[in-house]
Amino acid sequence: MTAANSSVRLLSPVWLVLAGIASVQLGAAIAKSLFDEVDPTTIVWLRLMTSALVLVALARPRLRGRTRHDWLAMLALGASLGLMNWAIYQSFQRIPLGVAVTIEFAGPLLIAVLGSRRVRDLLWVGLAALGVLLLGFERTELDPVGVLFALVAGAGWAAYILLSAETGRRWPGLDGLALASVLATLLLTPLALGRHADEIADGRILLLGAAVGLLSSVIPYAFEMVALRSMRPAVFSILMSVEPAAAALAGIVVLAEFLSPVQWVAMACVVVASVGATRSGRALAEPAPD
Repeated sequence: MTAANSSVRLLSPVWLVLAGIASVQLGAAIAKSLFDEVDPTTIVWLRLMTSALVLVALARPRLRGRTRHDWLAMLALGASLGLMNWAIYQSFQRIPLGVAVTIEFAGPLLIAVLGSRRVRDLLWVGLAALGVLLLGFERTELDPVGVLFALVAGAGWAAYILLSAETGRRWPGLDGLALASVLATLLLTPLALGRHADEIADGRILLLGAAVGLLSSVIPYAFEMVALRSMRPAVFSILMSVEPAAAALAGIVVLAEFLSPVQWVAMACVVVASVGATRSGRALAEPAPD
C-alpha cells in the first residue's frame, strides 16, 4: 500500500500538467477560430476575466497576514500572465497555432537548460530542442511580427514558470493564482474596453470567451500551480515540450491546419523528450527549493 501511494504521489503532478496542456491548446484553437469576427485582445480579456471570477469564487483568498514578498510574487505573476496571454494571442492571429506555440516554447526550454543538473537531463532538452527547430522552422514564410509576439510570449511563459512556483509556495491553495488573474485582467482592461468594447456586448462572444477562459486559464493554471509545488521548474519546463505537439493537434482538429511529415517527426521528438524527462523519478520527487 505504501508503494502504491508513493507511485500516485509521484505521477500525480505529471498527469496534472498533461491535462492542463490539452485543455489550454483546445481553448487556444477555439479562440483562434473567432479571430475573423473578434479582436484577439477581446478574447484574451474575456479569458482572463473568466478565470479571475472563477478562481476568486473558489479560493476566496485571504489578504491579511501576507508579507511584502508574498505580494511581490503575486503581482509579478499577474504581470507575466497578462503579458504571456496577450502576446501569444497576437501571434496566433498572424502565424499558425502550432508554429506560434513552438516558438513560444523557447522560454520554457531556456529554463530547462539553465536548471539541468545531469547529462541525462540535457539529452532530453536537446531532443526537445530538435523537435522545436523542426516544427518551428520548416515553414519559410512567417510574419515577423507574429514571430516577435511569440518570442515575447515565451519570455512571459518562462517568468510564469518561476513565479508560479514561488507564488504557490507563498500563498495557500489557489489564493495567489486567483489574485494574479485579477491583476492580469485589470492590466488588459484599458485595451479591451477601448475601441473593442462593442465586441464584449455580443452574448455569443461572451459565452465563447468564457469557455476559452475555463479551458485555457482556469483548468491549466490551477493544475500547473498544484504540480509545481512538488516538481522542479526545470523538470516542468521539459515536460512542457508536449505543448507544440498539442497545439499542432488542436490545429488539426479545430482549425484544419494539417501537418507535414517533418512536423510529425518534430512532434515525436518533443513527446519522447517529455516522456524521458518524466521517467526520472528522483527529478519529480525532489521538491522545488525554498
